[in-house]
Amino acid sequence: MLKGFRDFILRGNVVDLAVAVVIGAAFGSVVTALVGDLITPLITAIVHKPDFSYLILDVHGGKIKYGDFLNALISFLLIAAAVYFFVVLPVNTLLNKFKKPVPAAPPSTKPCPECLSDIPVAAKRCSHCTQLVA
Repeated sequence: MLKGFRDFILRGNVVDLAVAVVIGAAFGSVVTALVGDLITPLITAIVHKPDFSYLILDVHGGKIKYGDFLNALISFLLIAAAVYFFVVLPVNTLLNKFKKPVPAAPPSTKPCPECLSDIPVAAKRCSHCTQLVA
């Protein structure tokens, strides 16, 4: 029973997943700080309002707090943009620099010298005009 548990824990993908969760949690605080401490104050300086929580719609005594929804939506978009522009884009650019170019596949057909139809490279005769092909 313990051997199976040990094999499960030491399996590569479980350890990789655990590392990804820990790194993701740490990275989440960095992205939150970037958005909360740098990007949001810049938007506040431009718009002159730090958030939209003051926006409330009163319908028959019920309060619809659509300002909180706008805050959550803007926060999500800012975090997604920060992750894309500061992590995904630079990493993709870096990985593309180290990628080796994929060699082009050799052509599988060639033109017939008589009728210019496409024929297989290994063909000895054109299937369209029956001309001998060297």
